[in-house]
Amino acid sequence: MGNLVAIVGRPNVGKSTLFNRLTQTRRAIVNEEAGTTRDRQYGLSEWNGKAFSVVDTGGWVVNSEDIFEEEINRQVAIAIEEADVIMFVVDVLSGITDLDQYVAEILRRSKKPVMVVANKVDTFDLQYQAAEFYGLGLGDPYIMSAINGLGSGEMLDKLVSFFSDDKESIEEELPRIAVVGRPNAGKSSIINAFIGEERHIVTDIAGTTRDSIYARYNKFGRDFYLVDTAGIRKKAKVNEDIEYYSVIRAIRAIENSDVCILMIDATRGIESQDLNIFSLIQKNRKGLVVCVNKWDLVESKTAKDIKRYESAIRERLAPFTDFPIVFASALTKQRIFKVMETAMQVYENKKRRVSTAKLNEFMLPLIENYPPPAYKGKYIKVKYVAQMPDTQVPTFILFANLPQYIKAPYLRFLENKLRETWEFHGTPILIFPRQK
Repeated sequence: MGNLVAIVGRPNVGKSTLFNRLTQTRRAIVNEEAGTTRDRQYGLSEWNGKAFSVVDTGGWVVNSEDIFEEEINRQVAIAIEEADVIMFVVDVLSGITDLDQYVAEILRRSKKPVMVVANKVDTFDLQYQAAEFYGLGLGDPYIMSAINGLGSGEMLDKLVSFFSDDKESIEEELPRIAVVGRPNAGKSSIINAFIGEERHIVTDIAGTTRDSIYARYNKFGRDFYLVDTAGIRKKAKVNEDIEYYSVIRAIRAIENSDVCILMIDATRGIESQDLNIFSLIQKNRKGLVVCVNKWDLVESKTAKDIKRYESAIRERLAPFTDFPIVFASALTKQRIFKVMETAMQVYENKKRRVSTAKLNEFMLPLIENYPPPAYKGKYIKVKYVAQMPDTQVPTFILFANLPQYIKAPYLRFLENKLRETWEFHGTPILIFPRQK
């Protein structure tokens, strides 16, 4: 993993339509879980067996009243900084505009691979108009219609040819734990507290690696990698841009990890950016530990307060509520090891296998007593339950006579029962009904 494609371009050239086309095939399989629609700007895609992430930079920017120039600047800056390949979308109907020229100029100066995508070629006759985009000085334009898919295959072939082959930098299969969260929630401090030394991750060398750095942690009988997003350089306009940068950084760290420790600032509670990062963790199906940091700064810490705080967090992150919450302080090192042990426990839960015999012994009587609701007068019989081997998260198959009629609420009921019976705290669970 780790190929990130950014879509840039001026407004109304069809960036979102292209984004949806690139991610929809995958999304149809990934199934829209309730509550994960908050981040429309990021999706996973695959072509010819190569997986990549797509970021629609336009999606993050609030359309301000002033000229689009500033907005475009920001999009392009993020793309150049973070992406492996940049798709520059232009509109064949309107030809080259001043704004396109302006974007092209910035992109020509960057060292990143750029693909010019001439969109809205909805009929074959329009393809000849794309020739003028050679004038942007960014190589061959690729014609396509984001609406009906014309030309998308060729364009994607070219796109994946830019990807470097994934050379896994890590030989051993050790757990990978990522610390993610909003800026200033205390990510670096907690990593430093874990490793016990001040590591200055921030370097000023141009082109610091954008990838995640792995810090090997090997003490007190624990052995794992901490995934650390490298080279977070403070931007001049921090207050504006840090939001986007941190979300894109989080994407990278989350994709490269097994379990995510989501840091929340105890003094500020859950904010929208926390929710965005949370839904990225969900979308990528990673284990989760919520760490409420700066707990030393909270005035009253009675058991009642802790209860209230916990239920507030679970409420905001519903429907997935079965995850551990640890109250800690990176500064005073209070409960720092608890955070780590919990993350390791979640990793174990994520790999947990339940034998088919035990599974059926428990599930079949349960399903008999609480069968799935009949649908249009048809009774649904579940014959057999099995856990699939070698999946990223615990995945269960229900073999039934009419799998298509088993609906989400019932699957959620079964999921909760599985969680009550076996230790799946902190990990997503998937349940698929299948035809026997």
